[in-house]
Amino acid sequence: MTSDPSGTSLASHPKTEILRYSAFTHDPAGGNPAGVVLDAAGLDDAAMPAIAAEVGYSETAFVTARVETGRGGASRRFRVRYFSPLAEVAFCGHATVALAVALAERLGPGEIVLDTPAGEIPVATRLDGDGAVSAMLTSVPTRSRPAVGTELDAALKALGWAPGDLDPALPPHVAFGGNDHLVLAAGSRERLADLDYDFDSLAEVMRRHGWTTLQLVWRESPEHFHARNPFPVGGVVEDPATGAAAAAFGGYLRTLELVTRPARIAIRQGEDMGRPSDLLIDVDPEDTRVRVTGRAVPIG
Repeated sequence: MTSDPSGTSLASHPKTEILRYSAFTHDPAGGNPAGVVLDAAGLDDAAMPAIAAEVGYSETAFVTARVETGRGGASRRFRVRYFSPLAEVAFCGHATVALAVALAERLGPGEIVLDTPAGEIPVATRLDGDGAVSAMLTSVPTRSRPAVGTELDAALKALGWAPGDLDPALPPHVAFGGNDHLVLAAGSRERLADLDYDFDSLAEVMRRHGWTTLQLVWRESPEHFHARNPFPVGGVVEDPATGAAAAAFGGYLRTLELVTRPARIAIRQGEDMGRPSDLLIDVDPEDTRVRVTGRAVPIG
């Protein structure tokens, strides 16, 4: 199999144009790479995961249809599916940002709506002052609940963490922002940096509980967090930027009443793996939806 990072087709699907973007960064060497297929109408349920596996990124977004609204003019509503190298996922934030930027570059900035397996995702795209495109997605309603003892024990064992490694002020939760994520807060930046887990064991724990990633965080300040996201169930050791987990984390902060007024929270992810990413989340204590903002740039 051969691939061209400029966006040409893979050998096994010669008629499919596959774009490559890195999301939540202004630098193609940073952020989280995502595949984008803007016309997947002719691809079946076997072709899409095969392409995602060949691309090899943590997710590839496939536009399966342009939804006509009946209001006249070109529709800016699209049906989308997401695939990791191993499985379909209901929602992927970084691939959504990559897709939205790719669409804005072709259709012009503005509002788009994505119909995903997780629900409707509005995305606002805009042209920033330096000419780059940024995208702000609005998540499905978020929720968060305390992790139970058996969930927590199994996850800590697979991670090689001890209960004393956690920050007691930020209790373990299972948070939802389109997918479920186990949120664990490290007590120190050093604990977060020292990530060396049992890939197969953690994947089994995550499959058992239906978690998409683990959202491992360290709180630098109330409005600035560092994060790492193991993703073994998707065949990826670690995700450099995880928009869905960021949305879920916003719901977590809201549930714990750590956000008492509308606030913008900065999440720095991917730094420890050499692909720094910057995610911004807007959390409103009166709204269960979380807004996640970032840029995306073409790779190649």
